[in-house]
Amino acid sequence: MALLFGIGYVFIIFEECLSFSKCGIALLMAVSLWVVRSIETSLEIVTLELQHATSEVSQIVFYMLGAMTIVEIIDVHQGFKLVTDCITSRKPKILLWMIGFATFFLSSVLDNLTTTVVMVSLLRRLVPPSEYRKLLGAVVVIAANAGGAWTPIGDITTTMLWINGHISTFSTIKNLFLPSAISLVVPLALMSLTSEVNGMGLNTPPTPLLAYDHTAPRGKLVFGVGFGALLFVPLFKSLTGLPPYMGILLGLGVIWILTDVIHYGDLERQNLKLPHALSRIDSQGALFFLGILLAMSSLDAAGILKVIANYLDAHIANVELIASIIGVVSAIIDNVPLVAATMGMYDLSRFPQDSEFWQLISFCAGTGGSMLITGSAAGVAFMSMEKVNFFWYFRKVSGFAFAGFTAGIVTYLVVHYLSLFNL
Repeated sequence: MALLFGIGYVFIIFEECLSFSKCGIALLMAVSLWVVRSIETSLEIVTLELQHATSEVSQIVFYMLGAMTIVEIIDVHQGFKLVTDCITSRKPKILLWMIGFATFFLSSVLDNLTTTVVMVSLLRRLVPPSEYRKLLGAVVVIAANAGGAWTPIGDITTTMLWINGHISTFSTIKNLFLPSAISLVVPLALMSLTSEVNGMGLNTPPTPLLAYDHTAPRGKLVFGVGFGALLFVPLFKSLTGLPPYMGILLGLGVIWILTDVIHYGDLERQNLKLPHALSRIDSQGALFFLGILLAMSSLDAAGILKVIANYLDAHIANVELIASIIGVVSAIIDNVPLVAATMGMYDLSRFPQDSEFWQLISFCAGTGGSMLITGSAAGVAFMSMEKVNFFWYFRKVSGFAFAGFTAGIVTYLVVHYLSLFNL
């Protein structure tokens, strides 16, 4: 089974070279692994294992679909124009920091991919094509990944850990906000010293961003309700005890009815309704997560992940080092299967909810992807939109991202051990 997974994962890593969809490979790999599992073990046991795995995985997929649809309906109403219009500075250093922190806080609520698309689109409106604009785009990538690490709804990996009970809302925000902020501040400070920033004058008038020229009818209302629905999910979980996907489905239902009422009877506004938004969301991404998580659950059921965990315990006993290694590897390998594998290797009896290990995994897996442009969805989106190549990012940005990643880990450990000392 491990060999089959390894072959499938190699195909996923080199999907661009092989021209295969990683979604199709992930689904094929998941089903194949469970078929092998059914051959090795009695069908009754495998059926129970698969039912348990499907129950856990479907919660994450339902949450993703609901959140992506809400974000898409906000976007189609040009709701994010309210955010981008607040950034007006034309001074290079100030703009660098404003872009960074606007992205940081926006990404704490939205997914990294949407945040990156919104902010890179804003850059096209503010800054003419140049090395400076590329550097600002790189800041967006770092800030989007850092911002998603300190809230349970900001990144798919933190959401996975949250839904499965490895981290809680308020503890995550309290413990990871400062390290995440430091992982952004350090690269921003270093980038502020570069010639691309210091030697840049923004005298060219901004070009219009056609997609956001005018807010759609009731766009502010949709933005407020949609944002509120996303923010309400952790509160819903705390109040009811029900899983987060129920909260996101509640918000989706509310915004669905709202858009139906707002645009009732207007045939020209059909593209602003939720059924149209459903056709535009990244359903392939949701199916990719489904395939990867089901594949990981098969390895977990077979006991393979436990074997890996025991090996790491025997050779790398330090939990901080294990989490840091996972963060570095996430720059090369997709962080979703990495976190899924980690959850399978270590259970809550070994590391309880909100333990140092799970907090570090959440931070490292979320921010580690910034070190390479292909290490996160945010980086890939930036590469596509601005036509930035791998080696430019590696030469100009990877060092800054690594410095921020390291500073964030050190910050977490210092604060963590100081709090233990005070106790």
